[in-house]
Amino acid sequence: MANPDGVDNSAGLIVEHYERHALAWDADRRHGTWADKPWLDRFVAALPSEATVLDLGCGGGVPVALHLVDSGMNVTGIDTSPTLIALCRERLPNEEWIAGDMRSLSLGRRFDGILAWDSFFHLTHEEQRRMFDIFADHSTGGTILMFNAGPAYGEVVGSYRGDPLYHASLSPAEYEEALRRTGFEVVAHVAEDHDAGGRTAWIARFVRR
Repeated sequence: MANPDGVDNSAGLIVEHYERHALAWDADRRHGTWADKPWLDRFVAALPSEATVLDLGCGGGVPVALHLVDSGMNVTGIDTSPTLIALCRERLPNEEWIAGDMRSLSLGRRFDGILAWDSFFHLTHEEQRRMFDIFADHSTGGTILMFNAGPAYGEVVGSYRGDPLYHASLSPAEYEEALRRTGFEVVAHVAEDHDAGGRTAWIARFVRR
């Protein structure tokens, strides 16, 4: 991943970016090709029936949270965008939706599954490193964690509707070490999965604290 100028400023604009473009992001996600669905199916298949799932960066709830609910899961969704959380509450009123920031999350509860999909990679390197303790604090024996990142260490600033859009990734070795340190074991890792829109995906299981 490249390390272009302007990264620091772009990293600090993510929360504002998603609220400003909330309706556009939601529409694009709902109407686009759902290439990453096989990974969500794999996540669901690893969970018990009626599992509790913490969806970090849930967006507007479609298609991911809707798929989880349709699969019998009980979802608690977190997103910094009040607009996207309002859409979730309208669409899936029986689930729990919280306008908040995953970087400071402390719910005092543990979940069967934790999902940080198309959201975790917007955090800076240091923020990503700190997230693994937050994942562990919300995990119990056997919790399945799934997130996606980049294939190598670096930062990239793309664009969406004319505004900069920040992404970052640690190295695969550092992700493995962060997972091990916080009590997870790697279940699956695929870099740049062409069948999932080029996403680099990780699945891990919580085995100890």
